[in-house]
Amino acid sequence: MNHSLNQAAGKVTPKGNPLVAHKYGADPYALVFEGRVYLYMTNDMLEYDDNGSIKENSYSSINTITVISSADLANWTDHGAIPVAGPRGAAKWATQSWAPAAVHKVIGGKDKFFLYFANNASGIGVLSADSPLGPWVDPIGEALILRSTPGVEDVTWLFDPAVLIDDDGKGYIYFGGGVPEGQFAEPGTARVMRLGDDMTSVLGTAEVIPAPFMFEDAGIHKRNGVYYYTYCSNFYDGERPEGSPPAGEIAYMTSGSPMGPWTYQTTILKNPGHFFGVAGNNHHAIFEFKGSWYITYHAQTLSQALGIANGYRSAHLNRLIHNEDGSIRAIQADYEGVEQLEALNPYACVQAATIGWCAGVQTEALSARDSQAVKAVHGGGWIGLSGVDFGSRGAAAFTASVTGGETGGVLELHLDDPAGPLIGRLTIPAAGSENWMELKTEVAGAAGIHSLYIVFTGEDNALLFKLATWQFTQQ
Repeated sequence: MNHSLNQAAGKVTPKGNPLVAHKYGADPYALVFEGRVYLYMTNDMLEYDDNGSIKENSYSSINTITVISSADLANWTDHGAIPVAGPRGAAKWATQSWAPAAVHKVIGGKDKFFLYFANNASGIGVLSADSPLGPWVDPIGEALILRSTPGVEDVTWLFDPAVLIDDDGKGYIYFGGGVPEGQFAEPGTARVMRLGDDMTSVLGTAEVIPAPFMFEDAGIHKRNGVYYYTYCSNFYDGERPEGSPPAGEIAYMTSGSPMGPWTYQTTILKNPGHFFGVAGNNHHAIFEFKGSWYITYHAQTLSQALGIANGYRSAHLNRLIHNEDGSIRAIQADYEGVEQLEALNPYACVQAATIGWCAGVQTEALSARDSQAVKAVHGGGWIGLSGVDFGSRGAAAFTASVTGGETGGVLELHLDDPAGPLIGRLTIPAAGSENWMELKTEVAGAAGIHSLYIVFTGEDNALLFKLATWQFTQQ
């Protein structure tokens, strides 16, 4: 029986960045719907060489988009991966799925969701669904933007989409990247194009966005009638004219129209290497949520903490502030993250894959439940949740939907720390099958607002149990 606790890596209490530490996720893009923000990310997966050692990320095998969401920006629910490309994906014509963009639009009185993705750098596809979590289908059976699309002939990389639906309901897609030979200062590879009302077609000709020292990573947002086009600058190591964006930073341009003309402003986010000591490409998205603006971006902080090869990226989140004149204040990326917006309600049913901090846990898809389960693969693993409000009366009982593993184990409930005050224990018998059961135990000492830690105890090197959902009962 293992009573020692695993140590958190990458994301440590009480820090907010990276957003999750049990998996990777790059090129984050935000969609806000019904009080939650959904982040869609390139699903960076560890690659191994012939000797079984982790090697640098080649991105070549990525054909899914991973999704997390939150209502409070502190606790994030893992929704697993969307099968996008390849024989098991919705878009079977595609081979990869990188750098997603997602948007919601009401069409014919119904909520519709659209997920745009890059098929490596050769084209951009689109999927559609009736919810932000799918199921997703390919509505057109081919790329939305490809080499024959008018206006993209000189674009080196057809990837990195961003999408805006304007106040009049018209949609626009921003994309492109790459540096033609010798054209570092004026690559001319950024584009904007009208989307059809169905969001799955394009209209007219793609227009050039004259982004100085453009590299990749289109971003778009609108505030107070101003359109902000944001992008990552290239890594040219020669001299740059004064006022040009430095290498690998997020820069922005502004316009009074979604298709330009555009005026270059400045950079707002330095390369991740400046803040975290591990450099790499820079990718971001800007969004408004519950009255404030945020920027999500990626950095190789989790892989750095784990001491593994380069190229595996994790999503971060920080506040973004517009000054009174509309300019954007420089962003200080950090491990602190953002403030929790609201308390977590423990008396509602909570998906087990809702995580503030964790150590020694894995998640896996539950197809029958359309959600993710947490696997307790050995004793000492734990999940931490931030700002859980038990109220003045406090909690009387705890119920969990579980299935026993090879050995079973004990689920312990602690306050404020994985080794903090114990408020309850739930014994989960061995089962060795997918027979889910609802188990309940009494709890005592849980009142007010605390961090909650769900600790897994049991044998080493064995699957103890799986946890799908949990819920407290109030006194």
